[in-house]
Amino acid sequence: MTIADAIYLLCAATSLVAPGLLLRQFRARRTPLLLWSCIAFAGLALNNVLVVVDFGVLREEVDLALPRALVAAAAMTTLVYGLVRECDS
Repeated sequence: MTIADAIYLLCAATSLVAPGLLLRQFRARRTPLLLWSCIAFAGLALNNVLVVVDFGVLREEVDLALPRALVAAAAMTTLVYGLVRECDS
């Protein structure tokens, strides 16, 4: 395991905690923006897991650049949708 692999793993682990904390706050306050943020950060956590798989596990066999970009775009689209929806409310 290289230093880069360790950093990718730490980033993925940290990003997996964020949706859990947002979901816990959503359960306490029932603010819809917290739910939209939780969904978006879960997508970003999935993106980080794909980075670990792409660069750490698969290395040169398969390029996961397109799936990573699609997951990140979907996560950001979800967050923007939630922000716009909350502004209209």
